[in-house]
Amino acid sequence: MFEQLGLIGCGLMGGSFALALKRAGLVRRVVGYSKSPSTTARALQLGVIDVEAPSALLAVSGADLVLLAVPVAATETTLKAIRHLVSPDMLIMDVGSSKRDVVDAARRVLKHDVGVFVPCHPITGREVSGVENADAGLYAGRQVILTPIERTLTTKLDQAVALWRALGCEVVTMSPEAHDAAFAAVSHLPHLLAFALMNSITGQPEGKDYLSMAGPGFRDFSRIAAADPQMWRDVLIANREELARQTEQFQLALAEFQHLIVNGQADELERLINRASHARANWRVSPGAR
Repeated sequence: MFEQLGLIGCGLMGGSFALALKRAGLVRRVVGYSKSPSTTARALQLGVIDVEAPSALLAVSGADLVLLAVPVAATETTLKAIRHLVSPDMLIMDVGSSKRDVVDAARRVLKHDVGVFVPCHPITGREVSGVENADAGLYAGRQVILTPIERTLTTKLDQAVALWRALGCEVVTMSPEAHDAAFAAVSHLPHLLAFALMNSITGQPEGKDYLSMAGPGFRDFSRIAAADPQMWRDVLIANREELARQTEQFQLALAEFQHLIVNGQADELERLINRASHARANWRVSPGAR
């Protein structure tokens, strides 16, 4: 049981975390702060938080648990805002989709106190944002990646693991570098492709007509293009090195398909499609990643 959650960022991810803690009986009080006062006020009105804080610093005053639910690009600024009240008694976590940049920011700002920070990436979310969409069940049954560094305190890591498991999550631990390499391939690149596909179609004079004829396959493929623009802008920039590598890999694969199609090489084209079809048919999603 935590006495107080200092919640910085009362949107979908932060709000859902607060509600999940409350439902599980893991926290006595939630003090929340958002950059937008109207968001904090709405979070209070909806019962997501118990107290509004006028600043990030005051949100963590007296807290033994702190969650940063802010865009990854705002991590360093947020840590600077709270560092004077960071104490060895706190557990600080984040929910960012990239990790090396977050870890680097924590090292720069927290310095000798960086051991209380456990970087986290819950594999969940929705295309809609905002505290109005906060859901106590958002994290249940989901996978959460923890990326501790060499200075992360074992006691804090154990606390974080126990907390996420108490919320019904499957916890996986890996290095920040391994995390960013993997998610560039299976999350960041797919989002980039979905954004590019939508812009490619809508940028054509007949684009609206084409979309009017799209079916379930296109709906499923393009779903993630409706994601939060600011969040994904920050994630794609933050993980640009790994994303560039994955983009190059994809361009090579696409060029191979294009060559076979242009030259009418049906047998070779079928071979490539069959390879992809077989890989997809035999892929099984980790239960916690669904």
